[in-house]
Amino acid sequence: MVNFQEIIETNRMIEEANLDVRTITMGISLLDCAHSDSQVFQKKIYDKITRTAEHLVSVGEEISERYGIPIVNKRISVTPIAIAAAACEDPDFPAIAKTLDRAAKEVGVNFIGGFSALVQKGMTEKDRMLIESIPAALSETERVCASVNVGTSRSGINMDAVLLLGEKIKELSEKTGNADSIGCAKLVVFCNAPDDNPFMAGAFHGVGETDTVINVGVSGPGVVKSALKAVRGENFEVLCETIKKTAFKITRVGQLVAQEASKRLGVPFGIIDLSLAPTPAIGDSIAEIFQEMGLECAGAPGTTAALAMLNDQVKKGGLMASSFVGGLSGAFIPVSEDHGMIEAAEAGTLTLEKLEAMTCVCSVGLDMIAIPGDTPATTISGIIADEMAIGMINSKTTAVRLIPVYGKGVGERAEFGGLLGYAPIMPVNSASCAEFVQRGGRIPAPVHSYKN
Repeated sequence: MVNFQEIIETNRMIEEANLDVRTITMGISLLDCAHSDSQVFQKKIYDKITRTAEHLVSVGEEISERYGIPIVNKRISVTPIAIAAAACEDPDFPAIAKTLDRAAKEVGVNFIGGFSALVQKGMTEKDRMLIESIPAALSETERVCASVNVGTSRSGINMDAVLLLGEKIKELSEKTGNADSIGCAKLVVFCNAPDDNPFMAGAFHGVGETDTVINVGVSGPGVVKSALKAVRGENFEVLCETIKKTAFKITRVGQLVAQEASKRLGVPFGIIDLSLAPTPAIGDSIAEIFQEMGLECAGAPGTTAALAMLNDQVKKGGLMASSFVGGLSGAFIPVSEDHGMIEAAEAGTLTLEKLEAMTCVCSVGLDMIAIPGDTPATTISGIIADEMAIGMINSKTTAVRLIPVYGKGVGERAEFGGLLGYAPIMPVNSASCAEFVQRGGRIPAPVHSYKN
């Protein structure tokens, strides 16, 4: 049980350190909506989503008002559409995306995730059709998010899909070029994608999940930074213990919200995802945590070690606070959403190569990074392949959310607004990888993946 003293302490963290519940995400299975006719399929998914999530937003607002806990987003994740639409004889994927968008608007959620395909070992006809449709689908909708899982530690990396996605990201960049290519912010490429991630843009409802579930994502970089101020100059043991205890407290907030939402909606509770997800607000930054630890700025020598320690202690604290920690759970290092990371990138102390090294120990990957609009599609595919290899070899989730900003180059800035903030356009290595990524086929799984 969550006691009254915890609620008082929670309110203090909210008022002083930007603590919030980043999202309540309802996962909805669309497997029972399968139909050979695409129009019938669209009607069935619209009806199920609007019926099942009818009260999601109002319940979130009621919980927020009762406990004084900011709940920033209410979201929906659905079964990967390439799977749900597999029975359609001639699926119109852009139209399906628009149906998801209409359903999201009807129930009032911020985003709906699951315009997705799982292609780590190969692409079916419907998988390929969905990926081909991503530029049209995301440029013609407001709230739909897409993801594609192209690799796992047990299956290797599907390089055909990696190559195709480089091309589609470029197309999407051009289609949304009048808004600094913001469509690319709604597409994530994964290795080892979790089935229960509540965070966008990578959320989808896994096929092994129950029919409907509530997953909660809680965040609090500012709370961790505030706690570390009290232990300045102390050794690493004290530093780690402080982070762990703080993560415990943050996770208990998520547990409270998840239990309340589950009870009020009559939907099973799934997981708590404790991910330190920054916002553009001052004091709500992962980079500021690094500075509080003793680094001059993000990207300085020692940054990867600091991130590894932070990520590990967050997981340990979260696991002690809830029996059902899942999703991504750790520290996010997006550039555009963290003012400290933005400043480091603008100063040149944080480079794309350093960010890639940091992804070896963070909970996601290369996230919300703006690159020149004229970056070749094959180079984008090469960057994706590098990041997928880190996930595959290390048996961890990695992801890529790159934004080639149409018509802009290094030294300019992309403006996204809201929680997405803005991003300096970062330079990309100009050496070609075209012959490598165009070989086709699949990179095999590593030898240590065979554990049976």
